[in-house]
Amino acid sequence: MKIEKFLVSRDPEWYHAWPDVVLTTDGTMICVFSECIHHNNRRHTRIMLCDSRDRGRTWTPKRPLSEATDGLPWYYNCPRIFHLSGGELGVIVDRVPAAGEGGGREQASVNVLFRSSDNGKTWSAPEVLPLRGIVPDKICILPNGRYLASAHYRYQGNLSQFLRYSDDNGKTWSDEILVAHDPRYQLCEVSLVSLGGGTVAALMRENSRLGLDCFKSVSHDNGETWGPLTQIPLPGCHRPVAGFLQDGRVFITYRFFHGGGPLSCKQNFFSAVTDREALLSEDRSQANTRIIPLDYDPARNPDTGYSGWVQFDDGEIYVVNYIVDDTVEKGQIRGYSLRPEELILGL
Repeated sequence: MKIEKFLVSRDPEWYHAWPDVVLTTDGTMICVFSECIHHNNRRHTRIMLCDSRDRGRTWTPKRPLSEATDGLPWYYNCPRIFHLSGGELGVIVDRVPAAGEGGGREQASVNVLFRSSDNGKTWSAPEVLPLRGIVPDKICILPNGRYLASAHYRYQGNLSQFLRYSDDNGKTWSDEILVAHDPRYQLCEVSLVSLGGGTVAALMRENSRLGLDCFKSVSHDNGETWGPLTQIPLPGCHRPVAGFLQDGRVFITYRFFHGGGPLSCKQNFFSAVTDREALLSEDRSQANTRIIPLDYDPARNPDTGYSGWVQFDDGEIYVVNYIVDDTVEKGQIRGYSLRPEELILGL
């Protein structure tokens, strides 16, 4: 299978990481990502944007969406970009206390929403959402127009997934809803997939560092209540990003985290193809998946695997990811082009 790779953004001064991408109505791709000193040093953070008008082959220089957080009591973490109702674009990002996300501070993290009504040329000031927690998913819009905004924090000793919903385009939000909690697991970094008819699947990272499967839960009432935890055969699945392809299959990008020592777990970036039936299945053995490696990070201190993707009208899939690779301890944003007909012949 042919995978083309492209440089999206790299800066010898700053670490670039945690990207996402959206395809606008005028055919422009916008990539959003975080600029910081290092994955483990957030004294400076700033959310950045860059654009491509040639399907990701070249990109404009980065430009700021947010202010820099130097000296502030919080830092920006993981942004996501998406379409909202009424032709707007949105970027959601978590603001984490400067002391970091440990020690139960995930729940103290605030999520903010930037809006654009001109295909990303200009953006509003950030709106503070009632959603607490870190690493939010894109705001998921259901067929009935409901918004689902989700993030995770530590609850009763374990990472757990939460959401709030809005039925008025984000003007007001519901009380907090528990999507998934289990004292055996660390559940986080959800990707919500609308399956139609009020059914929503929540795919989650399990963060015990044991290389466990992707976990999932399903709602049949537009996200208000959630079913039992089940597994889908995607071992070591960290930060899944799932959605439907034009042909009806489900495409997922994620970090493959097999467990072990700290340097053995962040080198591989994978994708997978599955289907609606697998997302609904309660039996792991009945869920079909095909796993497709996308990249490998050979750096001395590898770091990769938070991603986003879009599909063009002619079927081409374009993925963005961050990776250290050939830079000196500096993350860069990389793009990948692939064709769905080359993924598999079966599923």
